[in-house]
Amino acid sequence: MASQRPVTITDVAARAGVSIATVSKALNGRGQVRAETRQRVMRAAEELSFQPNALARSLLSGQTRTVGLLTSDSVGRFGIPVLLGAEDAFGAGEMAVLLCDARGDSIREQHHIRTLLARRVDGLIVVGESTDARPSITRDLTVPVVYAYAPSDDPADVSFVPDDVDGAAQAIRHLVTLGRRRIAHVTGPTYYQASRDRAAGVTAALEEAGLSLSGGQVLYGAWSQRWGRQAAEVILRADPETDAVVCGSDQIAAGMVEAARERGRRVPEDFAVIGYDNWEVLSTETRPPLTTVDMNLEVLGRTAAQHLFAAIDGRATPGVHRMPCRLIIRDSTV
Repeated sequence: MASQRPVTITDVAARAGVSIATVSKALNGRGQVRAETRQRVMRAAEELSFQPNALARSLLSGQTRTVGLLTSDSVGRFGIPVLLGAEDAFGAGEMAVLLCDARGDSIREQHHIRTLLARRVDGLIVVGESTDARPSITRDLTVPVVYAYAPSDDPADVSFVPDDVDGAAQAIRHLVTLGRRRIAHVTGPTYYQASRDRAAGVTAALEEAGLSLSGGQVLYGAWSQRWGRQAAEVILRADPETDAVVCGSDQIAAGMVEAARERGRRVPEDFAVIGYDNWEVLSTETRPPLTTVDMNLEVLGRTAAQHLFAAIDGRATPGVHRMPCRLIIRDSTV
């Protein structure tokens, strides 16, 4: 018995009594097609069990249903959750994903961009390794671009970043609610936007509560446990009455807990400690486990991907969008 010939778009057009172009517009949701005509096309496609293949669909719509994910985060601690969230959204939208890692190298990044454009991707998500602004690549490209975690330096681009100012303010409000009044802030290097934003959030929330920073100033240093240990010495020497500290990272907080305990401070009874990032390798393993701020990076990645879909459809949302962080409460404060 001869095998059955696959159903084509021509068969659907004949069954619905319309042109091939009208079937294409109706199936892709593009162009002006009357609701009644669209329903007739859909019914005909269903009756014939018509399945447009990916190549045909891309020729009809001018889209390949493929997107590029370009990351610079060679360590992956912040980039990977963003990528996972984006991939979730692309999977739900039946988009194929091509992932390229530029490892922070601009020449490698240019090579990857050329490769992705040669593959005719419909759009790009560019994932950074920090929240510092990065050079825009949008003006040189013919496809939409969305920036995630590291914003573009062009305000006309679409960027998604964690709201670090509010994240740090949440940490202060939590400590104030617990009755802590002598609160210090220890964070990373001043040249990181994340350090500056978190310090701004801490300062604003303390002012709001009518409190001043313990020790009188933010302590800037490295993103490391060693710096956390050193800073504990500085804080407790400058103001022995300090009863809480907000740290700019979980690494700093882990070092802080260790040094405070060595100096005879009980955490959290005498000295509450809050971290930042919710890097679970550290935050759940520290003794006691760390209260910390989670940047919700998977949600950020998923939202960036959804906005790329919109941009591909001509509905871009320019500007830097700040995504809410959330406080994860564990035993280092309560």
